[in-house]
Amino acid sequence: MMGRQGVPLILCAPSGAGKSTLVKKLCEEFDLSFSISCTTRLPRAGEKDSIHYHFIDKDTFEKKIQANEFAEWAIVHGNYYGTPLKPLIETLEKGKDIIFDIDIQGAAQLLLSLPTARFVFILPPSLEILKNRLELRGTDSAEVIEKRMKNAIGEIKNSHWFEAWIVNDNLERAYDELRSFYLSCTLAPKLRPQLIKNILGK
Repeated sequence: MMGRQGVPLILCAPSGAGKSTLVKKLCEEFDLSFSISCTTRLPRAGEKDSIHYHFIDKDTFEKKIQANEFAEWAIVHGNYYGTPLKPLIETLEKGKDIIFDIDIQGAAQLLLSLPTARFVFILPPSLEILKNRLELRGTDSAEVIEKRMKNAIGEIKNSHWFEAWIVNDNLERAYDELRSFYLSCTLAPKLRPQLIKNILGK
């Protein structure tokens, strides 16, 4: 099969919408790379450098910002987070597809820095169901859940520019839709700019 460039697949969703489960299923079925971000926060228990994050200090991170080394970056809860651009480009040029599990602000930056990126927003069936899911997780206080719900409303309102909306009310159906979107992305002509020339022998 003639080679193609890799697909940068960007997934966004409110906390509790089930994005992580869908990402895991897609990565289990297909040979996808997972984008690894840089951060200035300290590693949590069990986290390993260059596997979960690239852990770097604030001064190094800010120098990378000045050198335009990030595809996207942001400050979250007082810490820097960013996606290194050079390894992304190298991976995509090798024909390897990359999946991003990222917030909507980061996705908006990737829209500018990765011209071939494709964007999916995972939606909950309703705000009530989303809140129930967050409560059932049992990992957040009522105050944190309210903050997550407020953020979710803002994210959903700003999801209009995404290419695909997938409502995660049934996991298997939602996965089928994500899988179909991903496969269609791999067929984009712009990923194979030389294909027609090769077929025609010109």
